[in-house]
Amino acid sequence: MTVAIASKPPFRAEVIGSLLRPRRLKDAGRALQEGRMQPAEYQAVLEAEVAHVIARQEDIGLRVVTDGELARSSWFGFFFEGLDGFRLEPSHFRFKDADGCSFEWPTCVAEARIRRRSPITLPEFERANPRVRRAAVKATMPAPSAFHFFRLDKSVDRQAYPDIAGYFDDLVAVYRAELADLARAGCRYVQLDEVPIAMLCDPDVRRQVEAQGGDPAALLDTYIGLLRRVAADRPGGMTLGLHLCRGNFRGRWMAAGGYEPVAEKLFNQAPVDVFFLEYDSERAGDFQPLRFVPRDKHVVLGLISSKSALLEDQESLVRRIEEAARILPLDQLGLSSQCGFASVAGGNVLSEDEQWAKLELIVDTAARVWGG
Repeated sequence: MTVAIASKPPFRAEVIGSLLRPRRLKDAGRALQEGRMQPAEYQAVLEAEVAHVIARQEDIGLRVVTDGELARSSWFGFFFEGLDGFRLEPSHFRFKDADGCSFEWPTCVAEARIRRRSPITLPEFERANPRVRRAAVKATMPAPSAFHFFRLDKSVDRQAYPDIAGYFDDLVAVYRAELADLARAGCRYVQLDEVPIAMLCDPDVRRQVEAQGGDPAALLDTYIGLLRRVAADRPGGMTLGLHLCRGNFRGRWMAAGGYEPVAEKLFNQAPVDVFFLEYDSERAGDFQPLRFVPRDKHVVLGLISSKSALLEDQESLVRRIEEAARILPLDQLGLSSQCGFASVAGGNVLSEDEQWAKLELIVDTAARVWGG
């Protein structure tokens, strides 16, 4: 079967977002915190390391790159740190690992009307874009659902927002402004990282939601609705992607369960061009939910684990892609890791060499399956 080689987003070989922070950058960050380095010196190190990871991504053959999210505290924290009006409180949901251990983590609560002080993702794009030679730069940011789900209706103080609808209005305005600023700077590829909808695939999570007075079906409608409002005035020529993730914190996760509970509505109603789907373990279920993907949308299969140092076997990857292609045509598919390699600055438990080997495997396998 001959499949056309993608010349614009999405691509057959994709990078999801975060990369392990290089040792030099970590050392510089520590020196900055301890007062042994000036902010301008730290920025110089950051810019040099961003240039390095972009060059490395292009050198291994990726046609899309990110800045590795090297300047971020985490995939989510950097975004609410760029807004006024939030404080931290414990999330209602916990990370867990294969040994059954779990731990609490902080999330944001709106204690006043939220306000975007200045563009949040734009500086990352403007730092990265001049450094590419031939690839497209993909900007990434958390989906708006992350600002509600982890504490549900306790995500706001009622003095600040007597009606949750007002909070959602302000949140949508933030995202529309972000997309507009990115478009004016020349960004044509944006990925929203969506954890809550993926968590709603988990029967245990759905029970937790109901125990807290929530309705999983209504939440799915709400979160898709927020996405639709954000994308309602999407700048022309901008490809929009949605990355589904069940949590990624140094190899830990928050949920399990196949996409079936959300698939039909999500794939048909979410206003995006491509879905980046976690598929690296049995926690993500099988490929049957892909039957709901419309013909004009793409799916990038996250078959490579960013949580583990073990390098996947290419023959097994090819077989899994062929299995997915029995449900969704091969020309609608691509390949990536299931998530980034450092959703938090500390990074997952693997080395930089192991990270790059996995990205090279993605490129090599995509070339084998779809042509080079």
